[in-house]
Amino acid sequence: MGRRLGLVSGVALVTLFATAAFADGITLKIQVSDRSGDEVYKVQSEEWNPMLEKMTGGRLKTELFTMDAVVPYKETVPAMVAGILDGHITSMEYHSGLNPAFALMGNLVAGYANADQQQSFCFIGPGAELSQKLYDATFGKGKVHVVGCATYMNEAFVAKVPLRGVADLKGKKLRAPEGLVSEVFRRAGAATVSLPTTEVYTSLEKGVVDGADMASYTNNRTNGLHRVAPYPLFPGIHSVTVHVFAVSQKKWDSLTPDLQATLGVWWHYLYDMKRRYNEIRDLELAAEDRSGKGEKVEIIDWSPEERAKFREIAKGAWVDFANKNALAKEVYDENVKFMKRLGLL
Repeated sequence: MGRRLGLVSGVALVTLFATAAFADGITLKIQVSDRSGDEVYKVQSEEWNPMLEKMTGGRLKTELFTMDAVVPYKETVPAMVAGILDGHITSMEYHSGLNPAFALMGNLVAGYANADQQQSFCFIGPGAELSQKLYDATFGKGKVHVVGCATYMNEAFVAKVPLRGVADLKGKKLRAPEGLVSEVFRRAGAATVSLPTTEVYTSLEKGVVDGADMASYTNNRTNGLHRVAPYPLFPGIHSVTVHVFAVSQKKWDSLTPDLQATLGVWWHYLYDMKRRYNEIRDLELAAEDRSGKGEKVEIIDWSPEERAKFREIAKGAWVDFANKNALAKEVYDENVKFMKRLGLL
């Protein structure tokens, strides 16, 4: 609770210190898990990056690098420790191979009904504290400081063939990140392959995969995925990916307390804005496509019965991952407790 209260109290500090501009501001080099074509990435880079500079009177700014631009997407933490990057904003599930707790924390497949609920786990629930615990346990204490975790989208599955229910997943080749997501789809009968998001379009186009666990409806449409996979599942059936904003402990310690507080406030407002913006754009673009004025697609919305079948499969995987180690069990227990507060279990 202390971290969240500190961030809220930091709002007052923003106004007090924003006018104290330094001649040479600090620039944080941050690699993200977005692609340059993602619409929401453009909103962040063009509108919200400059906002941080304004909030700090020029004392603090960020330089964003898209996925794999500096280092491969799984190697951002070693790059932070080595000083190549100052931080990352990335999907926590990418670290699933290092600790199964990241799989549960990064994407509790079919757990939360929407991004708002999952984001509440990070903003109001214990998500940020659990994320810090995970980084400390996996990479060593004093290496990485977690500013916060959040999400902004329900992922909208894209497919080359109609997938109208759980039975249609059997025998299909699907792109899914390693960890819990892949495991759930395997239990549903699919064959899964792990591919970076930058390779999904060509893999769909060439028939390497039949479908893909991918980003929001907006990002998928913006990046042209619906042209090669014209059967998007929307609203999404499975996935609300959690992103974490972390910086190297050394870089964090070099910031003054007011800049630390401002960075946290900026992060929370940024992801709240991204969530709201993306939700509106998803609905807007899906309505356009359904009317025949947009992309030539068939939007498939699974029935409550099919969603319930898929969720039962996922719940079994949750438990098995939770039993892999004590930290995974803690992440599972805290999520279950929070979902019960929301009436989801």
